[in-house]
Parts: sequence; structure tokens; C-alpha cells
Amino acid sequence: MNHPASYEGRRVVVIGLARSGVSVAKVFHELGAEVIVNDMKTRDLCPEADELTALGISVICGYHPDDLVTEETALLIKNPGIPYTSPPVKRAEELGVEIITEVEAAYWLSPAPIIGITGSNGKTTTTTWIGEILDYAGLKPIVAGNIGRPLCEAALEADQDQWIVAELSSFQLKGTSAFRPHIALLLNIAETHLDYHGDMDDYVNSKAKLFDNQSEDDIAIVNWDDPECRALSEFLAAEVIPFSVYEKLGSGIYIDPPFEQGAGITEEEGEALNRKIIFKQADGLETIILPVAELGIPGVHNAANALAAIGASIAAGVALEQLRPPLRGFNAVEHRLEFVREVNGVKYYNDSKATNAVATTIAVQSFGSKVILLAGGLDRGSDYMELEPLFREKLKALVTFGQTREKLSRVAELAGLARVEIVEPSDDVESVLRQAVMQAAAIAEPGDIVLLSPACASWDMFKSYEQRGRIFKDSAHTL
Repeated sequence: MNHPASYEGRRVVVIGLARSGVSVAKVFHELGAEVIVNDMKTRDLCPEADELTALGISVICGYHPDDLVTEETALLIKNPGIPYTSPPVKRAEELGVEIITEVEAAYWLSPAPIIGITGSNGKTTTTTWIGEILDYAGLKPIVAGNIGRPLCEAALEADQDQWIVAELSSFQLKGTSAFRPHIALLLNIAETHLDYHGDMDDYVNSKAKLFDNQSEDDIAIVNWDDPECRALSEFLAAEVIPFSVYEKLGSGIYIDPPFEQGAGITEEEGEALNRKIIFKQADGLETIILPVAELGIPGVHNAANALAAIGASIAAGVALEQLRPPLRGFNAVEHRLEFVREVNGVKYYNDSKATNAVATTIAVQSFGSKVILLAGGLDRGSDYMELEPLFREKLKALVTFGQTREKLSRVAELAGLARVEIVEPSDDVESVLRQAVMQAAAIAEPGDIVLLSPACASWDMFKSYEQRGRIFKDSAHTL
């Protein structure tokens, strides 16, 4: 296995600043590498550059120099979001230069075992929940990765008696080679990020790299309700612990009696008192963890996240009785089906993290009331026709904006939705979302739900889904 120290005196190129780029550049600089950091943003948009320059690290902003990657380059570390078609990355491939993301470097550094969590939906909630359970049990977790804190920072801070709990995207995992989490979770797989990966095969294979280096001494927590996840589990070397909300399992973590497909909050409120979370060991011993109704956040999708968190926590050594308080006390993560406020009997929810159709479907199905949906954003080429049954059966109205506004409006028309509002684009992106909220409020009646769940990435208008969610929340609070 490589180690950053082996690059002492050698040329290391870091593509992309942001927190992870700064973190990994500092690590290799401190270990004696000749570090060059490059970002396509102009210098005035790279506030991190001054900090690195003060340390003696070369920073180039605004363009990719032709001689950035040379035959003398030992390693290229790229920001996960930078595509492999980027000129410096293509040049590195041509020269046979090793290309990694910060996740790989963090693994080289970390003395602590890693719990790696990936999936198309639910990563942040599950990662945060595992962190809270392990913290309650005194296992001193460090939560990092795609959730916000760079993994290299966590790796440098960690001791061998701690756990690093890492949320990992397909972008991050694609750039790994030796990375080996002791506990790996695959939550689900849905069609998304195809503009980056090109096709589903590359997307699935990138997710599957989470398990590539695991052995029989490691543990894989797998969603048994997802056909792709179940099929992948047949090829894993690690011990597989399945979880399911729809099926009683021979061993693993499941709900008894199981939910029916398509169940949401309404069904749960009526029946969850009879449903219990069960941990069944390979020897057949069953333990009731707690009733589903006692989970801190509602929804069948969150029940699935809880099962995954339970599996990882048990694998990390958490006693069964220590699971219950943090399972009961957990609150929604910001931008993930987050309750914002109630105005005149209308409840407003922020689900800005829903950047694909599957996530939006899950969110809308979580409500029994007719939903006024705010949706739209970056156009990645989908026609969104998979949303037509949802629009027909669950929506009261659609307010749409962003690059995909016409596509989503067309789906709503085909669904026979009577009320569709289109917010036209503006250079003032905040005003677009504020107008969408006001139009939804004008439609809403007591008992309705106004839900921001865009089904699209945010980058056509906003810097991030966080910015989009916060503008929505501010708009709801100032109605």
C-alpha cells in the first residue's frame, strides 16, 4: 500500500481547491512533496489560495497550464467532481500517472478503521446517525467525507482506537485503488450522475469499489430490497449483513411485519406500533431493537436508513441496548426532508438534497396529504417520465423552475395535474426561488404540504443544494 511519505521530493499535482484540495495539498507538502495546486476558477474566486501560497505551495488559478502534468509527475489528486475528461486528468492517464481522490490519500494516512457509506440516496442521514450512535456508545467517531469535513483532516486527527465514519460519493470512490473500509454500507442504487459517469455501468462499478479490497475479515452492510445491491452482494469477499424493510430475513436486520411497497408516513402512523426492528443473528437468535414508531424521524426510507445504521453500529461493537437512545433521539439532517415551519395550517419541508427522481419520489410518498411540489434544476438529460405516476397520484400542484422547468411541466401535463406554475429564469436566482415559494403559498390550503424536493442538481442556478435549501427556508420564514 502507498503512503504519502513515499512521495517526498516528488511532484504531486492537486486539481481543485475547496476544503478537500486544501487539506490534501497541506498533507503532501508537510511530508516533503513538491505540491502544485491548480483550479480553473480565477484567483479572486479562490480564497483558499493565499493560505497555501503562504506555506510555500505553488497555486495556479484561472487555467490549466500545458506543462502542469509532466513525465516527472508522480501523483495527481483530483477533486471528485472534476471529470476524467478534464485535460490535466487525460494527460495524466496518457503518461500513466496515478490518479486518485482525497479518499485514497486519507486511507493511506488513517490509523483508525473506516466505516464507508455510499448509495444514491440516504447517505448523509445514515452517516450522521451512525456517528451519533457510536458517539453515544463512547467509540469516539469522526464523521467526515462527502458530508463536509475532508477525510484527510479526519485521518490526521484519528487514533487507532477511534472510528472514521465516511460518507462517500461515486465520484470519490471512482478515484480509489487500495481503499479498504472495515465496514462498508451500500444503501441503494438509482440512476443519477450519468452526465459524469456516462452510463450506469460506470456508476455502479464506482459504487462497488467500496468493497473491492475487503476480505473475509471485513463486513458489508447491503440493502436486500434493492435488486442491484442484492446482486452485487453475491460477489463480495466480506461477511454480508443484509437489511430489509419489505422482507423478513433469515439473518440480518429487518422489520416485522414488513412494510408494503410504496408505504409512507400515513401507513406508518396507522400500523407502525405493530412493527418492530429485529436483529437476527446467523444462529437464529432474534433480538427486538425497538418499535419502528419510536424512531426519531418518520418515513419508510428513514426506517431503511436506521436499519443500515444499526447494522454498521453492531459491526463496530455497539451493544444492543446502546442503540436505542440515539435511534429514538435522532432528528432530521438539514436539507433532508427537514421541517421548516407551519403557516396558516400549511407545513413547509426542505428536501433540497433530493437531486434525482428517486429521492423526490421517496420524499413525496412520505406524506399522506396532497403535496404542492417545488422542483427543477440542472438538466442532465433525463425526461423525468418516471415521475408521471407520482405527479398524477400524489400532487396537488407543481411549481417548477430552473433548466428542467419545461420538462417537468410536460410530465405534469401528461399526468393530468390541473395546477402547474412555471417560474421563469432570472439573474437574481434568489428571487426565482422566493417567487416559487410565494406561488406555492398562494395555492396552499390548511392541511397541505409545500415541499422543496427538486429531483435535480442545483448547479444551474445555485452554488450548492445547501444554498438552495437555505433560500427556500428563508423564503418560508418571511412569508
